[in-house]
Amino acid sequence: MRFKLLLAFVEESKTELVLDAARLAGATGATVINHARGEGLNQKRTFFGLTLEVQKDVLLFVVEEHLARHILETINDVGEFDQESGQGIAIQIDIEDAVGVAHQMEKLTQVVEDEL
Repeated sequence: MRFKLLLAFVEESKTELVLDAARLAGATGATVINHARGEGLNQKRTFFGLTLEVQKDVLLFVVEEHLARHILETINDVGEFDQESGQGIAIQIDIEDAVGVAHQMEKLTQVVEDEL
C-alpha cells in the first residue's frame, strides 16, 4: 500500500471544519500544528506598528494514495482556499516509506477496494 502526505495550511477558525470534512472524505487521522505564521502574495496589514494577522494551523494527513486527491479537493472546498487570497493552501507529497500505519492497513484495504 502506498501513501501520500497532505499538508494543509488553514485559518485557525476553519481547522475543525477541515478536519471533520477530511475524515468524512477518507482520512483516518491528522496531526495539527497550531499557531503557524506565514506570508503570501499580499503583505500583512499593520496598525500602529502591530501586525494584524490571522493565525494558521498546519494539518498533516498520511493518506492512502487512491484517496489523496479526493481528500485534497475536500480540504480545498471546505477551507475556501480558492475563494480569496490568504485563505490557505494544501499540497500532497509522495511518501517513500512509512511505519506506524500497520493498524490502519486492514481498514484502508477494504475502503480502497470499494473505491476501485
